[in-house]
Amino acid sequence: MLTITDFINILHRYYRSPLVQIYEIEQHKIETWREVYLQGSCKPLVFISPNNSLFDAVYSLIKHKIHRLPVIEPVSGDVLHILTHKRLLKFLHIFGTTIPKPRFLQKTIQELGIGTFRDVAMVHEAAPLYDALEIFVARRVSALPVVNEAGKVVGLYSRFDVIHLAAQKTYNNLDVSVGEALRQRSLSLEGVLTCYPHETMEAVIDRITSEQVHRLVLVDEQQFPRGIISLSDILQALVLTPAGRLCPPTTPHPHRMPLPGCPGAGRALCLPRAQVCIPCRQIPWHLRMP
Repeated sequence: MLTITDFINILHRYYRSPLVQIYEIEQHKIETWREVYLQGSCKPLVFISPNNSLFDAVYSLIKHKIHRLPVIEPVSGDVLHILTHKRLLKFLHIFGTTIPKPRFLQKTIQELGIGTFRDVAMVHEAAPLYDALEIFVARRVSALPVVNEAGKVVGLYSRFDVIHLAAQKTYNNLDVSVGEALRQRSLSLEGVLTCYPHETMEAVIDRITSEQVHRLVLVDEQQFPRGIISLSDILQALVLTPAGRLCPPTTPHPHRMPLPGCPGAGRALCLPRAQVCIPCRQIPWHLRMP
């Protein structure tokens, strides 16, 4: 599956300056990209069958850190549907009224600690667009809060915004500022929507679903960024964590701490964006189902 991430990687790899045209973007075929430009970055296609459960779909999306999951008919190989975090959460939001709500939905974001709160990747509005691409590649994040000179959130630049460089054929000038790139967007795309630490989990889910966005920027009363809450974070908390289904840990993370009293303190691995203590395999009480 060819994705926006592949396009970002190609731009990041071959961009030199506004004076150097990236002719390869328009001249080469997809097979050339796969064989030459994407060497070492191509991974096996992750998919599910129509017989898999929605739980399996959530698990696959989060485990493999992907944003689109093809549903493939095993006999014919036909692609029947593409599942996304947004569609799955929308389904849960609509039909969740038919089942008892977990008590932790009434707790605040600050109490639950769901999301990314430390070392949040951001970009300055005056920074060149190439800097944003570098952060996407190095940090493997999906969106960057855009801040002004005062450090306050003024926008959000996501991976999906990069597709406008192709649509407008402006990818030869990545020295333009991030702020200018946001102003040049021809379509009305996801803007910056925020939430506050004192808001409940239920309120956050209602907002992210009704606004049909992929993430909310957590800010304080002065609009300074304090974190990011994504669809992946919410699905992890709503579906996987209560079921005790944990995605395998990958790399050590300095900002994920084990639970107090854990015998593995000091050598813990983390689940990306999952508030779970890995050494003792315990789920914090506030994320458990009633």
